Amino acid sequence: LVVSTGGAGAYWMYAHRAAAPAAPAPVEPGIVGFETFVVNLADPGGTRFLRVTLSLLVEGENAAAEIEENAVAKTRVRSAILELLTQQSADRLTTADGKAALKTAIAERSTEALEHAKVTDVLFTEFVVQY
Repeated sequence: LVVSTGGAGAYWMYAHRAAAPAAPAPVEPGIVGFETFVVNLADPGGTRFLRVTLSLLVEGENAAAEIEENAVAKTRVRSAILELLTQQSADRLTTADGKAALKTAIAERSTEALEHAKVTDVLFTEFVVQY
């Protein structure tokens, strides 16, 4: 009797256990591309420049589509990036740490400019520092 009751209880608990909540599916990132930036760098003499083409990864494909369709939002982001790029020096941008810091700064400034979307990564497709 004890074994039967124990077995029945174990079966009931197994059959009626609460299902573990499923982890939310990861949100597919969206890509917002920009035309090439060409800027004078903040080096003395003003003879060095940066040519960079980049794309922003944002949380959600819908957010990316909204940014692409909203000329004001995209122009605000481009302006924020442009201001940031002109503050850079060639010596800093030619190091791996300098490029990583620039990516972080671009993501932060772009997120601030967008207000309702979060930039999760910056992807460089062209990066040339002229000495």
